Amino acid sequence: MLANEARPKSDATITIRVIKSFQFRTTRSLVMHHVNLEIITVGQLKENIRQVIQSQQAWKAYRNVQLDTIKLYTKAHSAKTTNLIINLDHDDWILNEDNKVLADVGFEHETEVSIFNRAHYEAFKQDPKTGWD
Repeated sequence: MLANEARPKSDATITIRVIKSFQFRTTRSLVMHHVNLEIITVGQLKENIRQVIQSQQAWKAYRNVQLDTIKLYTKAHSAKTTNLIINLDHDDWILNEDNKVLADVGFEHETEVSIFNRAHYEAFKQDPKTGWD
């Protein structure tokens, strides 16, 4: 049995890549434990992430970014993208409907997602150069 199948959807762990800058690859991971994927919606997840960023001192540098979009990055035991910050393909993985329950949009235990500013993402897709090139 795979790890993502061993835990119930009512008690999942998910990893969120909080992206501050695509150009400079400024990102930080937030691990959320005991997430009930059968109840929490995409909109509630966004709000929970924003609350952590606003309330914890370690996230101070991320408070000035408007985090408005969530995109699936990878699921447990599946292939990962070669881009270290976000997968630029599969725009169909962007979760546009805030009222959808996480389990209904493909979340399972050990799913990784990215949260970011959509305008910054679209600009980076047009010109995917990093500040380190």
